[in-house]
Amino acid sequence: MKKKLIAGNWKMNGNLTANAKLLGDILAGLSQPACDVAVGVPAVYLAQCQSVLAGTAIDLASQDVSSHEAGAYTGEISAGMLKDFGVRYAIVGHSERRQYHGETDELVAIKAQRALASGITPIVCVGETLAEREAGKTDEVVKRQLAAVIHTNGHCISEIVVAYEPVWAIGTGKTASPEQAQQVHAVLRAQLHAATEHSARIKLLYGGSMNAANAAALLVQPDIDGGLIGGAALKAQDFLTIIAACA
Repeated sequence: MKKKLIAGNWKMNGNLTANAKLLGDILAGLSQPACDVAVGVPAVYLAQCQSVLAGTAIDLASQDVSSHEAGAYTGEISAGMLKDFGVRYAIVGHSERRQYHGETDELVAIKAQRALASGITPIVCVGETLAEREAGKTDEVVKRQLAAVIHTNGHCISEIVVAYEPVWAIGTGKTASPEQAQQVHAVLRAQLHAATEHSARIKLLYGGSMNAANAAALLVQPDIDGGLIGGAALKAQDFLTIIAACA
């Protein structure tokens, strides 16, 4: 049975003092987690967090990665650079990147490819808007988004993590019911199963406002292998409660 993964996404939050306290409080309450744990921090804090987390049970994640290897791309951060800071995971295709930065399915697929080439596990985000859900297009949208990543990465697809994040449930306080989330996870699982004989090893995370109150009900669903945690990842006790729910 594969271990679940709880990955925090701090988004554009934090400062040197707050980061040190948050990580210190999490580490103080984290004995032997039953799941894998990671925190996705702003790039400017990777060095600080790498230092704090060295030798602990918490892995480091980046919130993005460049689609380029190197060169004249001002402001971009390559997978190779992230690897220098001990980054284990890279979030790619988060709905906020798709919405505010115009990231396409194809670009997200290339970013996943760059991460894999540097030995970093991409956490590939897929999810539908409220309008798409109400139009009955949820399955169509998430399958299209994932298909681009499968097409570009071929046999390496078994090395990714997929996070289903219904856009209408991010930062809104709304969340898909455990049954709604499981339904979409099952669709993604079937798509991955058709793409690789190693699909069973691929973790599927739920990323739509999972919190301390609803984590346990979501994590017992058969195709939910963890969570990509937003706001609750900025509160040590809430994050620890979600981690404990994996047991």
